[in-house]
Amino acid sequence: QVQLVESGGGLVQVGGSLRLSCAASGRTFTSYAMGWFRQAPGKEREFVAAVDWSGGSTYYADSVKGRFTISRDNAKNTVYLQMSSLKFEDTAVYFCAANRGIFSVAAGYYDYWGQGTQVTVSS
Repeated sequence: QVQLVESGGGLVQVGGSLRLSCAASGRTFTSYAMGWFRQAPGKEREFVAAVDWSGGSTYYADSVKGRFTISRDNAKNTVYLQMSSLKFEDTAVYFCAANRGIFSVAAGYYDYWGQGTQVTVSS
């Protein structure tokens, strides 16, 4: 099994930047593709970004493309989400997830989930 712990969330101004981290422990981190999802109040959990096991391939939701960057450091067992040009609609709880298969937009492919970290974008 894999344990995932997100950190780095907080309050940020519109147009600002924030960097989220997800630390992994337990089973071999390098065997997993990783994804970031988010969930706003009253809404379904939404795909944000994904990265394959090597960090060489990435995929982004259209809503964050060009503003967010996903990356991973396998030596540190950590995946990151760099968020820039933040908008009000980016406000949500952000979750990282581990996928034993190919990186995917679908939440059902992910085997392990973190507890989430709150990101609030305000004026």
